[in-house]
Parts: sequence; C-alpha cells; structure tokens
Amino acid sequence: MNRLTDHEIEQQLKKLHQQWQLVEGKLHRVFLFSDFVEAFGFMTRAALLAEKMNHHPEWSNVYRRVEVDLMTHEAGGITQKDIELAQAMDKIGIQQ
Repeated sequence: MNRLTDHEIEQQLKKLHQQWQLVEGKLHRVFLFSDFVEAFGFMTRAALLAEKMNHHPEWSNVYRRVEVDLMTHEAGGITQKDIELAQAMDKIGIQQ
C-alpha cells in the first residue's frame, strides 16, 4: 500500500467529517457520545469493521469520548486504507 502525498491527504480530508485533522502524521478525530455504552458500542462496531479490513486504529476511550488516530505503519504514513477506515468510522459514529 502506497503512502499518500501531502496534497492527496489534503484532498481526502475534504471528503471526511470536518473533525478529522492531520496531527503528528496521523489522521486524528475525537468522537463524543451520550454515554459510555454508546461509545463502547461504536468501538465494538468499528473493531469488527477494522478486523475485516485488516487495518486497526490506535484509539483510546474515556467514558463517552473515543479518540482515534489512523496511519498505516507498514507504509510509514497515511494510505487509502486510513481514509476508508475513517469514512467507515464516520458512518458508524453517525448511527449513534
């Protein structure tokens, strides 16, 4: 999988939810839910999807907050897989 150029990343960010940002070479977003159960439900659905994609996020959860960082370690940066996982997480997050 090829690493995206800075220009490609900028273009792809426009297609994602506005809360996605480029932070320290990773796609970064914070999802907020009404409570822990919704946050954990989001993480469960996202984990199943990530496993299917064989592409796993760096993330953390505190109560109703889920913080996500995406990058492809093998490529040393952001790839199309990260964009696809971010788009899928956006859809899952909206269902909450």
